[in-house]
Order: sequence, then structure tokens, then C-alpha cells
Amino acid sequence: MIQFPLGLHTPVEHSAALPQSADAVVIGGGVVGVSTAIYLRRRGVNVVLIEKGRVAAEQSSRNWGWIRQQGRDPAELPIMMEARPLWKELAAASGEDFGLVEAGVTYIARNEGELAGFEKWLDSVKSSGVDSRILDAKETAALIPGMSTHYPGALTTPTDMRAEPWLAVPALARLAAREGVTIIENCAARALDIQSGRVAGLFTEAGRIAVSEVVLAGGAWSSLFLRRHGVTIPQLSVLATAAATEPLPEVHAGAATNEEVSFRRRMDGGYTLADGGSHDFFIGPDAFRALPKYIPVLKEHMTDTRLKPWAPSGYPDAWGTPRKWREDEETPFERMRVLDPKPLAKTRDNFVSQFEKLFPQLGQVKVKATWAGMIDTLPDVVPVIDRTATIKGLTIGTGMCGHGFGIGPGVGRVLADMVTGNTIGHDLSRFRLDRFSSGKAMDPGPAL
Repeated sequence: MIQFPLGLHTPVEHSAALPQSADAVVIGGGVVGVSTAIYLRRRGVNVVLIEKGRVAAEQSSRNWGWIRQQGRDPAELPIMMEARPLWKELAAASGEDFGLVEAGVTYIARNEGELAGFEKWLDSVKSSGVDSRILDAKETAALIPGMSTHYPGALTTPTDMRAEPWLAVPALARLAAREGVTIIENCAARALDIQSGRVAGLFTEAGRIAVSEVVLAGGAWSSLFLRRHGVTIPQLSVLATAAATEPLPEVHAGAATNEEVSFRRRMDGGYTLADGGSHDFFIGPDAFRALPKYIPVLKEHMTDTRLKPWAPSGYPDAWGTPRKWREDEETPFERMRVLDPKPLAKTRDNFVSQFEKLFPQLGQVKVKATWAGMIDTLPDVVPVIDRTATIKGLTIGTGMCGHGFGIGPGVGRVLADMVTGNTIGHDLSRFRLDRFSSGKAMDPGPAL
């Protein structure tokens, strides 16, 4: 089993030739892009998926592996509740074991104020039917026995799941290929070919493909691609460090966090650990442009953000990253095939120490792998899921704000039906692109 997030060290698995034409092209080989391609193909669409580096090499293999309904924005929750059975169906169809287990997600309250926040969220989604519930102190201690700290309570959702992301998304890509999706790794999208206000093709480093529908699911790179075409979204990215431990005795079968450390049981017998409440942010040109939109969320969560003066060369919002290029020249997407940020050892050491303090019976915890990922985010902490008004034929699914792995199949199904004109089944008004230009104040979703 692969024990690390995927990257350029991973051999190209999908190397089909770029066809001259297709009904639709999906840009981005993460969980949202792969899921979209699967559901487009199942609706009879001739679809090509292109990925500048490797399938799942960025955040789709670097996330914590939580598949959670818990803590979702009320508008996002119905799509996530749909995603749960889709995960089960896709896992069965793939025929591969990627650790999909229904073991629950739990948020541990460190004080009565946090517990009240959990109760407020639960009240906001009480009509959804989700099985989340509040635990008291005794129930919390019974659910996760052996914790060294006494907590006043918790929020838990028993039907939430976990999986190994660097196994799951490549398995879904293989399923997509078997079902007829043309997948091309190491092939960057350079620019849309727009004629008379609508998509007529896509320029890639392998040439032009004639296509009338393009779905952009480019994660942290989406804003850079869109800006080239005059479409602006206030998308930024934050760095999150995570680690995998060597096998340990089981202290909890699911996933949980107390904000100081987040932990999730792995199928190899270890735990994935991460900082539960903070992240690092590299300041770049887009950060200054988007600052007014982020003021509401910054007021509430500024202490959770560690600012860095500039991003490393080649990052989507680095000071030297080009914002314009010709269709026939190398782009930033080719210069950085995989966004592979350096993990922060100090952050890692801190959350490992917190885990050891929480479960002293484990002794010294040995770490076998450390990595980092760039989480694409938007100022209201919910994604863009919409078709553009200015460029006909362009559909956007981006800004998953750290929620993308779990909800990926649900968003993919929605995007596929958006492209094909089928019934969506959900209210998507919260995810409209024009919310950033309407003049309305941002309404941040729950940062749970």
C-alpha cells in the first residue's frame, strides 16, 4: 500500500492520446474532477479528463481522509448526505479496498462555549435527518476511552466515514477509465478557445481539443486559470501539515478532533494526525485583491492563521507567477506539475505531542511520514458550483475549503447533471459565482 501522498515520483498511469474532439473536458484529476468525469460518462457523454501532473497528487491525496456530514454548511449538507451512498457504490464498483469504513466523526468540546457552538450547528440542520448528536461528558469519555483530559461533551455523527485518500481517488480514476473516460496525466490545460462568447475548444500542452463543455475542477489552481479569461474569484490557499504514525493500539476507530490535534484511524493500524485548528497562509497578489471579501472570516478566525510573507516560487499566488500567457507557450501549470509544499516540522512536532498527551498510554508516538497540502478556500467557506454567465459552456467546481474529499462524489454528480441539463436536486444558490460581485457581505459558513 502506498503510504505517502502521491506526487511526481508516481509513474504516469493514464497516458491516452489527446483526441481531436470530445463532448466535454474535465480539468483536474482530484476527487471532484474524477467523480464529475464518472457521472458525465454514465450519462452518455464522451468525456476527457486532463491532469497537469498526476491523478490525486495534490490535496486529494493530502487530506485527512474524513468523509463527514458533521459541521457542514446547511446548504452543503444535502450534497454531502448524497455523497455517502455514492462513496459506497463507487467503492463497490471499483473492486478495490481503499479503507472505506463507517466509524464516525467526533468534535470534542474543550469548554462549554465550544459545546454551545456545536449545539447551534445541530439546531441549524435539525430538519436534514442527519444522525449527529450531542454527547455529555460521560458519553464522550465512553466513546473515546483513555483520554487524559476530561471534556464537557462532544458532537458526533456515527454514520460519517473514513478512507485512505491516496488509495481512493486513484481507484476511482481506474474505475472511470474502465467505464470509458479518457484520462490524460501530465497534460496541462493552457487556455479556453472562446468563440462568440462560448467554449469552442481547449488548448492544452498536447494540442487543441474541440469541445463545447469544460468543467474546471482545478483546486488551488482554478483562480489562476480563470483570471486568464477575465473571470475573478477570491480564491486563496492555506498550507496544512499532516503526518502518519506507525501502527498503534486502537484508541478510537473513527476520526476526532479537539482543535489541538485531529486524528483518524488508518487501515494500516496507524493514525493520520494534523493540527485541528490552525493553518499557514502565504501572502501574494491575490491576497491583497481579495482582502475585503475575507474581512468577516478574518475577524472570527485571525488567531488561527499564521501569516507568511511570500509563497515559494511557482505557487499559484506567488509574486512571480505569471497571470497571462499565450496558448502556445509554457504556463505556470506546466512549470509546477504538482503543488508539493514543504511540511512544517514545528507544527508536526506540536500536534504529535498533543496526541501523546491526550493518550499517554501510547508512549512515544513514532511518525513514519509527514506531508503538507495547499487547501483552496473562499471567503464564505463554501465552494463555487456554477456555470459561468460570461463564458457559455464553462462550469466551475472549486474552492472546496477543505471539504472536498468527502463531498467529492456528490459534487461530481451535481456538476455532471449541471452540464447535461438534468435535474440537480439541490438548492445551489449559496454556491453561485456571482455572489462575489453582487455587493452582498460575505456570510461565512461554520468553521467546524
